[in-house]
Amino acid sequence: MSVKPMVSTSFSYETLEETLDIKPKGAQLHIGIPKETAFQENRVALTPDAVGVLVSNGHHVTIEHNAGEACHYADRDYSEAGAKIVYEREEVYKAPILVKSAPVIDDDLPFLQQGQMIISPIHLSILKAELLQKMMDKRITAISFENLKDDSGSYPIVRSMSEIAGSAVMLIAAQYLSSANHGKGVLLGGISGIAPTKVIIIGAGIVGENAARAALALGASVKVFDNSVYRLKRLQNNIGHRLWTSVIEPRMLAKQLKTCEVAVGALSNASGRTPVVVTEEMVSSMRTGSVIIDVSIDRGGCFETSEITTHQNPVFTKYGVIHYCVPNIPSGFARTASQAISNVLMPLLLEAGEDGGFEHMVWHQVHLRTGIYMFKGALTNFYLSERFNLKYTDLNLLIASQR
Repeated sequence: MSVKPMVSTSFSYETLEETLDIKPKGAQLHIGIPKETAFQENRVALTPDAVGVLVSNGHHVTIEHNAGEACHYADRDYSEAGAKIVYEREEVYKAPILVKSAPVIDDDLPFLQQGQMIISPIHLSILKAELLQKMMDKRITAISFENLKDDSGSYPIVRSMSEIAGSAVMLIAAQYLSSANHGKGVLLGGISGIAPTKVIIIGAGIVGENAARAALALGASVKVFDNSVYRLKRLQNNIGHRLWTSVIEPRMLAKQLKTCEVAVGALSNASGRTPVVVTEEMVSSMRTGSVIIDVSIDRGGCFETSEITTHQNPVFTKYGVIHYCVPNIPSGFARTASQAISNVLMPLLLEAGEDGGFEHMVWHQVHLRTGIYMFKGALTNFYLSERFNLKYTDLNLLIASQR
């Protein structure tokens, strides 16, 4: 009779300690809002209502005297919301978190604190290596509006500003087509029995889409050019009916520009200068009194004849064509633009407070990392490092090394 071998069935179980990634306790933030002095900037990064929410959640807000004046927010509105009003510029810069509606400029550098955090836009066209180097020396952490993503993967502030610019474009065009402004004297859109105004839009992004919506609503005939067939399809789907669209083919574009009343430049370029797609020769063939609005002027412009203008002197005439080339169009509608920026930044600041500060927040929320171009003095934006020949550091490695 065979005997079965004995198999041991006893196991030793030992409880192991599990390590959980626990959120730290909430932090009290101190936020500073300076008055902007450059770039025809009329916006303010946080409205009094947003400041009221932050203060009621235990955060401190310091704002410079008359910071909201250009968009008709008085000091009294901010003080009633719980903000501290300061009259000395250096006082507001003592806040560990600085929120600006214009980029950091040379005038700001003497006031910046060691290890400060700055939330502001970047203007690539005027950015200098020396400015970045001085910020790096002060171990600044900097977040840019343009690259700030939400949890759906879109860029909320860019989208809002583009919507404002796109909608504003047709209001501006209507103004300069009038006889009072030496335009053609035509009504943008048209009326019964008269052929509609012809509008050409170059670029089918968010600006182009909102410009097309506004023009169609006024009754204009709209033609859209873009080299991305995907963007042209998306624009048609979003608007809800078929539009005249084309890729940017020079002869076709020149032919359409000859007979239009309004031409809008709404091309964008993620990293560098916008390509010039409308030559001086094309502009010289356009009708006298027609209007060019180059929204792309922020990144160099897509019309060869474009030159930067200001909100005070917004237009010039070349070849009989009125050119409107004001950068930062949303600043001309400062209150709406301020509310749009504030709607994104206020929840972000609240969340940062709940998470124990921005450093803890970017550990949990990876999508926010695209907005950070400098982390504790290390340049973490590859494009900027390449452009200015400065040392690049991978942000993900930096954040991992902090843990």
